[in-house]
Amino acid sequence: MTSALVLLSGGLDSTTVLAYALKKGYDVATLSFDYGQRHNIELLSSRSVADFYGVENTVFKIDLRQVGGSSLTSEMPVEKRDIEKIGESVPNTYVPGRNTIFLSVAAAIAEVRGIDRIMIGANAIDYSGYPDCRPAYFSAMERALSLGTRIGNEKGFHIEVPLQYLSKAEIIRLGSSLGAPYHLTTSCYEGKRPACGRCDSCQLRLRGFMEAGLRDPLEYESFPEFYSEYLKKGRP
Repeated sequence: MTSALVLLSGGLDSTTVLAYALKKGYDVATLSFDYGQRHNIELLSSRSVADFYGVENTVFKIDLRQVGGSSLTSEMPVEKRDIEKIGESVPNTYVPGRNTIFLSVAAAIAEVRGIDRIMIGANAIDYSGYPDCRPAYFSAMERALSLGTRIGNEKGFHIEVPLQYLSKAEIIRLGSSLGAPYHLTTSCYEGKRPACGRCDSCQLRLRGFMEAGLRDPLEYESFPEFYSEYLKKGRP
């Protein structure tokens, strides 16, 4: 049986990856990060999703507030943009080095456990424009981790990014077909319940549900206009 360490943020994408890995029959453990993020409510969602599937969830603590430079790890306001502007530039929700740090820690934990596969729910289609979500980045990290770990030298180290070329709507359709518990997830960069409905992550999530022809099961403080119009049409 193939073993995999799934990075689980408690969000929509990582939950879909977990459902996908289990459907493929992988022996799965999950890893979440408490990194000083303002939206640390995602740790509760990660635990709920892991419990839903009955898989182990390890929480690794690291303080990226010491790095700063992001509205997710500081007191600066979370940047809000119109949906049409998302992806045009790197917003202040970008956390410098986050995926590089996460993957390095994950590789260390995986190596100790004899696991040569890390799975992550990054996406390069409907995303906020982060440079560490691009396919070229993950290919480079896979090469680096294969070179820099014992298990990588012996077996080759794999970073699997199954959602990277899917739109948010395609991700939601996939997860829904697998019974992913989206009602347990969180996506809001503000870390709110109900979710703010205005940050990049909320808007991309809501547009994905709209384009998938489904209704998001989460509660929101407010909806962007495109989603309000969608609901007015009686969908779903």
